[in-house]
Amino acid sequence: MLKKIVFILMGSLSFILGTVGIFLPVLPTVPFYLLTAYLWLNSSDRLYSYFTKSKYYQTYIQKMFIEKKASKSSLIKMLLMVFIVLLIPFIIFNSLHVRIILIIVFLAHLIFGYVYFNKNK
Repeated sequence: MLKKIVFILMGSLSFILGTVGIFLPVLPTVPFYLLTAYLWLNSSDRLYSYFTKSKYYQTYIQKMFIEKKASKSSLIKMLLMVFIVLLIPFIIFNSLHVRIILIIVFLAHLIFGYVYFNKNK
């Protein structure tokens, strides 16, 4: 019973953070929504069903990652947010090593996005 309550509370927190992440590029939406789905699946069938039928889940998880149907504008928006988030530490840190790592991470996002979303075309 305690586990169920903890999972419901943590799932609610991750749902709130994921929803805020839609509007703030600093918070990632998808990982929080995946965590919400996991926590609510393991705590309450009713909450899990509610979440998977929500507009945000359908948009950010179902269409994009399960059905792999993402528009070019949504992919560009995602990559732009990743670029902005990685640009902040790139500007703040004056270390060549940190900057090289950030460039590699961004390039990995580009490559992964291209391969992942063009796999079935």
